[in-house]
Amino acid sequence: MKSLLRQRASVRRVVGALTVLSATVLGGLHAHADSLKGAPAPFDKGGVKIALINYLSEGDFFQAYEAGAQKQAKALGVDLRIYEGRQDAAEEREQIQQAISLGVSAIIVNHGLPESLKDVVQRALDKGIKVVAFDVDLANPKVPQIEQSDHDLAALLLDQAVKDNGDAFSAGYVYVAGFAPLDRRDAVWREFKSAHPKVEEKARWGTVDNPIAQSVANQAAAVYRAHPDIRVVFAPYDEFARGANLAADEAKLSSKVRIYSADISTADIEAIRAPNSAWVATAATNPAVVGAVSVRTAALLVAGQDPGHSIIVKPTLITRNDLVKNNIKTVAELGAKFPAFRSSDAATAPWIPVAE
Repeated sequence: MKSLLRQRASVRRVVGALTVLSATVLGGLHAHADSLKGAPAPFDKGGVKIALINYLSEGDFFQAYEAGAQKQAKALGVDLRIYEGRQDAAEEREQIQQAISLGVSAIIVNHGLPESLKDVVQRALDKGIKVVAFDVDLANPKVPQIEQSDHDLAALLLDQAVKDNGDAFSAGYVYVAGFAPLDRRDAVWREFKSAHPKVEEKARWGTVDNPIAQSVANQAAAVYRAHPDIRVVFAPYDEFARGANLAADEAKLSSKVRIYSADISTADIEAIRAPNSAWVATAATNPAVVGAVSVRTAALLVAGQDPGHSIIVKPTLITRNDLVKNNIKTVAELGAKFPAFRSSDAATAPWIPVAE
């Protein structure tokens, strides 16, 4: 076993070294970050590098988040280096170390496990590198926290669940502890159950094992068999909801179960709009907007300006009826019909071109 562990450690060191080399080579292929007319230093001269370090990168939400971050970085003339996440805490630490070695001006930490990140984030701060965190609480006053107002998001969903089902129902709950947004949503769920004693949580399940939706679907299938009286599923992450919905479809429970989720993508819209879908509502921010806000927050810090410690992007409630009635089939169409979903005034300044 010790020999195997040593081999794995050696492989990890080699992979880490190759990743640094790859990032360095890729950096040489990138166009020089453009200067931004009328901007404060260092954006007035260009050459600003920012790293986006992902813990989670699977799913439409994170793809759209990255796309929004890239679009905003391009508008700012920023060279954005993206490190893809694999739900591996040790790898995320190594990627932050690599970003430090590359001499970036700022690091955006997108999700992760706080206990594995705090020391390496402090190392970046000690080097003068600015750090921004999205949906991971690093408990550091120098690190602004970007979040989707998880309290409002969960409250919107649960209010809709009561509107649709009354205040007495059997519920299933999909949850994985240790992730800041899910933990904040869980606090609202606990408050909701206390305020609605006739709501009974029959089962709780959840995983972030890849592929997340299918792994959750496998769990949900067993839960539905064991608890046929479940009528409402609270799944406050769209990959969770997708899995719960897959299992409901396969078990032919779509007419009996209603699923309430968080986050949205074009694929989610298709699933929610499907005839007789069990997935009836979601509360969401536009992930591309959140990605853009993350880059703008980092840019403000690099320019020596204060974006505030807590940057909140407000969510919107979206029901199946909204999508069908307005003939909305894509996230772009959703933004056109729901202006609040299209943009955010969080982390802005006159010199920052807003790309949303």
